Amino acid sequence: MTPSTDSLSQTGTTTTIVRPRKQIPIEATELTTKDKISTDADVWGRAGLGRSWLRSLVGASPLFLAPIGSISIFITLVQYEGSFSLFADAVKEYGFWNICAQYGPQINIKGIAAVICWLVVQAVLYIYLPGENHQGQLTPAGYLLDYKINGLSAWIVTHLLYGGLSWFGILDPGFIPRNWSSLIGAMNLAGFLISALAFVKAYVVPCHPEDRKFSGSFLYDFFMGIELNPRLGDKFDLKLFSNGRAGMMVWTLIDFSNMAYQYQNQGYVEPSLILVTALQTLYVLDFFINESWYLRTIDIAHDHFGMYLIWGCFCFLPTTYTIQGQYLGLYPSSAPTPYLAFFFSLGVAGYVLFRVVNHQKDMVRRTGGKCTIWGKPAECISARFRTSDGRQHTSLLLCSGFWGWSRHANYVGDLLLSFSTCALVGSTKAVVWWYAVWMLLLLVHRCIRDEKRCSVKYGAAWTEYCKRVPWRFIPGIW
Repeated sequence: MTPSTDSLSQTGTTTTIVRPRKQIPIEATELTTKDKISTDADVWGRAGLGRSWLRSLVGASPLFLAPIGSISIFITLVQYEGSFSLFADAVKEYGFWNICAQYGPQINIKGIAAVICWLVVQAVLYIYLPGENHQGQLTPAGYLLDYKINGLSAWIVTHLLYGGLSWFGILDPGFIPRNWSSLIGAMNLAGFLISALAFVKAYVVPCHPEDRKFSGSFLYDFFMGIELNPRLGDKFDLKLFSNGRAGMMVWTLIDFSNMAYQYQNQGYVEPSLILVTALQTLYVLDFFINESWYLRTIDIAHDHFGMYLIWGCFCFLPTTYTIQGQYLGLYPSSAPTPYLAFFFSLGVAGYVLFRVVNHQKDMVRRTGGKCTIWGKPAECISARFRTSDGRQHTSLLLCSGFWGWSRHANYVGDLLLSFSTCALVGSTKAVVWWYAVWMLLLLVHRCIRDEKRCSVKYGAAWTEYCKRVPWRFIPGIW
């Protein structure tokens, strides 16, 4: 039986429906597009000059708003039992800066020393623990970089070290929530300081200078970053270290420390906190088990190394993604068992969806499309593109399995998991739900950014892919 072939006709990009298990080859119809990946593109790693001061200020507004938001959440949690309305009333009566001066995070030697110690330990593990070498994605300038992947072993060593020091009485297992104010202050300081150093490095000693991105605005470049893959030496990748070690690694450590803190205060740990920690540990372990997959995500492959990523990893992720554990550590409570069982199951289902969807895409990448999905040969659109060095490359756009269901089904699983961890707290306080709201905003924005970049990168092949898979998240909704 001859497999069906869809034909298109334009000029520049080749589109083929690939059914690799069939013995009869599928004929491709040449298709060209005027879209070209070049150093002048606003996406695919480039941005042109000429950004107005107003646009620059609006684009870099998170530079000022992000720390204010982080501080506000901390004060709301610690001083106002997680109630934004009480916090807003206090701000109206006393003024925001007066509230911050009295209740905001403190910067002291203890917090700074703890953050420095943390980063030194993680750097040592990053450098000296053995790991496999994996390649990332092609950069816009045509570089294909190697990464040493040892995050899982580093996670195990880190948590064993924390547990061992606690067991022998050297470290208080509840150290993190007991010193949260000074730690947040130090993390904010680290985020800004490293952002400044990264900005200077991009001008003075850049890595792969052809991959740098300049907008013409100091503020915008500081926030969004200039270098794509900054490194110290040949192997120490600052972007992977920031996200994996400064951010993801500490997530579960904060949860476990809040469990210890709750146990120290009341003699037992509430089921709600155990289940929240279990779901988040599952998610973090998945990240490190599949760390090589992370090399092909938007964070590593496309986002540049600026405050957006640095402060986000050093401060926003540890303080915002752990709100559920922080809240339950401060205000122990637990919902009825059927309620907890339902939302824990929903969270596990979200994780399974997230993992299966990503596995399907990774399997197609590893096999060049020569695999089956749901018992059938994988169906892909083969799209050619050029990097700025003039070389031509090919990507496979998967349009079967969950990727035929929607273009970002993995985000749906991510959102289910995020929603479930918030629901497990069993509180209606808005601050508890901020993580789920943030993830929704982040993933919708990321979806739009990703599709804009893919449209330029793949041209007519991307247009054809969107016709075949018309829904972004959930069919019939969006």
